[in-house]
Amino acid sequence: MADLRAETTASQPSGEASPTAGENPANTLKVIRAAILGTVVEYYDFGIYGYMATMLSAQFFVESDPNTALLSTFAAFAVAFFLRAPGGILFGHMGDKYGRKKALTWTILLMAVATTGIGLIPSYATLGIWATILLVLCRCLQGFAAGGELGGANAFVSEHAPAHRRAFQTSFVNTGTYLGSLAASLVALLLTSAVSTDTLNAWAWRIPFLLSAVIGLIGLYIRSQLPETEQFEAVQQSDSIEVAKYPIADVFKHAWRQIVLVFFLGALIVGGYYVAGVYAASYLQTEGGRSADFAFTSTSIAMVVAVISLPIAGYVGDRIGAGPSSSSEAASRRSSPSRRSW
Repeated sequence: MADLRAETTASQPSGEASPTAGENPANTLKVIRAAILGTVVEYYDFGIYGYMATMLSAQFFVESDPNTALLSTFAAFAVAFFLRAPGGILFGHMGDKYGRKKALTWTILLMAVATTGIGLIPSYATLGIWATILLVLCRCLQGFAAGGELGGANAFVSEHAPAHRRAFQTSFVNTGTYLGSLAASLVALLLTSAVSTDTLNAWAWRIPFLLSAVIGLIGLYIRSQLPETEQFEAVQQSDSIEVAKYPIADVFKHAWRQIVLVFFLGALIVGGYYVAGVYAASYLQTEGGRSADFAFTSTSIAMVVAVISLPIAGYVGDRIGAGPSSSSEAASRRSSPSRRSW
């Protein structure tokens, strides 16, 4: 991406973003707000499944052992992660070829449809095994959409941001993931506090999923009002830049070491996040003997800490991380002097 920016901005041979990019406060706020809102919607949708797992296990996985049913529910939760990589590849390719805005519009639309669908599926008692199959399919669609969201939103904000504020501004996108999980945790907490267990198991468990239709439409509208990034538009209008037919192939060819590094680093971070932020809520209730209120309050506190710490980390990254980042960008430019993975 840095290589592309260097070639599409003739006055910036060093590969840095244009110094005017992202300097308009109103435009910067609009971009970050839209990226955060979309990511909040996506990760609210993705996380609410985990927070409502104990209820979903009773509705869709009929087992004699409640623990087995809960494990089946989390198995469906895990299946979605296998779809995130194909989703990231497809929507990344779409963003490179047709624009970040179009890709991000599709991710939020698919996620809202899948989550709302979960809230509409009849239970196992009504539909039998087909209820379980539909739940898993909706969960897979959630994973596919989530795969394209975070990377696309980060690229979108990064391409709008000035180089000296890039880490700080993109940190708000990642903050959106925690805000989404926090929203899901708070909705689950409010629901378990407001209604009885019988009412919750009978129909109220559907409410958090159906809410996705409303917030999804809001996020979709806001994202539809955003402009494309200057870098993408420059590539579309340029006759001198060779556009890769398959950007994903160029990425693996020229940056496979970075991909492996980020893969394992991401696995460490994301794995810890879902254990502490999502699975912990069910564990506290089933194995810890704690109430649902206690469990969801605990995860909510964890999310608040993350929301506060991420922008701080982004600020520090801009202050001390420019050297290593610039070195990596320079290495990337040397590895592919004439071909662009866009």
